[in-house]
Amino acid sequence: MLDTPFRSAKQLAADVRKKKIGCLELLDLYLARVEKYDGALNAVVVRDFDRARTRARAADRALARRRVWGPLHGVPMTIKESYDIAGLPTTWGVPAYTRNVATKNAVAVDRLLGAGVVLFGKTNVPLFLADWQSYNAIYGTTNNPWDVARAPGGSSGGSAAALAAGLTGLEAGSDIGSSIRNPAHFCGVYGHKPTWGIVPRTGQALPWQTAAVDIDVVGPLARSTDDLALALSVMAGPEAIEAAGWQLRLPPTRQKRLRDFKVALMLDAPGAAVDREVQDRLQTLGDFLGRRKTKVDDRARPAVDPGEAFAVYTRLLRAATSDRQSDADFEQNVAIARGLAVGDQSYYARATRAAVLSHRDWLAANETRHRMRRAWAEFFTTYDLLLCPVAGTAALPHDHKGERHQRTVTVNGKRVPVTDHLFWAGYSGAFYLPSTAAPCGFTPGGLPVGVQIVGPQFGDLRCLALARELEREFQAFVPPPGYA
Repeated sequence: MLDTPFRSAKQLAADVRKKKIGCLELLDLYLARVEKYDGALNAVVVRDFDRARTRARAADRALARRRVWGPLHGVPMTIKESYDIAGLPTTWGVPAYTRNVATKNAVAVDRLLGAGVVLFGKTNVPLFLADWQSYNAIYGTTNNPWDVARAPGGSSGGSAAALAAGLTGLEAGSDIGSSIRNPAHFCGVYGHKPTWGIVPRTGQALPWQTAAVDIDVVGPLARSTDDLALALSVMAGPEAIEAAGWQLRLPPTRQKRLRDFKVALMLDAPGAAVDREVQDRLQTLGDFLGRRKTKVDDRARPAVDPGEAFAVYTRLLRAATSDRQSDADFEQNVAIARGLAVGDQSYYARATRAAVLSHRDWLAANETRHRMRRAWAEFFTTYDLLLCPVAGTAALPHDHKGERHQRTVTVNGKRVPVTDHLFWAGYSGAFYLPSTAAPCGFTPGGLPVGVQIVGPQFGDLRCLALARELEREFQAFVPPPGYA
């Protein structure tokens, strides 16, 4: 069994209930690790240690009276900076929001507290949660515990780094562009992007937002699949205004062993090159599954054109985030979009057009999305899951120069735009589908590689079921060296 700091939240909760360790004792263990290791990582950027100790003492007193708050009683937890916690700042890494202090908790925060967690801090993000790195002018740069010269991913990069280094027991992030999946892949932990709409986003929003945001979800990150499933069960379900009319019942999975699954394996895609080191790990997984009698098809795909899928995802993604523009920014982007050549299909051109999209054109993109959504649903009548990369490379070196669309990364010896890797975020993400990112081994240089397990809409438990079997038989979480 892993040492205490690296155990799953479920194991930690069991240790607390069995009184093998006290709630305050467990919290102090993690706080000491934050003090020792976070100077080099800069993951836990908002610290609420005093209130956490007060809650941990209360948790100990409750347990002494045989009162268990919930399945996560006494488990120390941090959460992504973009979640509201009453009394703490919520900035999204935006300097203009430095003094934005939350007055109440996000819905997901209240649900996690109701399950018994002890929240002691918030973890770092990029500006507006819009990067696969995690740095901003307020809190600085977060480093990857596997190699501090590299990014931990984004936008939930602080979340994944803190988990991997054993600085926290559980985490939660958000995902519109692989912001849960990508950090899990870069840091060697687990992350689950839920089916769109099943976990309330209320309180994980920019100051003016009340409505749901297209594509965007919130969900858990953890060191085990049991933790993902447990945290999802706590976080998911309608909030009060919707609970009057519906309740969530995710279908249980009928697959109990690896041999029960029928999966498609996808190593790369046209226009979305994947580094050979990443492909090799996914192929190793495919070969392993074949030996375990899993039905693996490396040619099966949904009847969705990959290039069209990426185009519609980019359009819907940048339309969904277009409310971040000031009036002046919007007018400037209108002028830029008008000046773009009709044939310019670069990411920058697509994103700029999408930022000023008319509602008529958005409706057309949405129609395309729903046609493809039905094609995905048809695919999942034959195949249980699709396995594919989370991103085209392992963890990226830090690169803060210029705008993101101007940056490049090396894939198979060639420099390609870093935005190409958004393909793997949107191929399933634009269509409301759940995905679990799970450890899949390491590159020859020792960097973690994850696999993305994509399931049908509301098939979250099916994704988690395969991830659980892979955790048991193929690859579990491994702590990075130097954090014992």
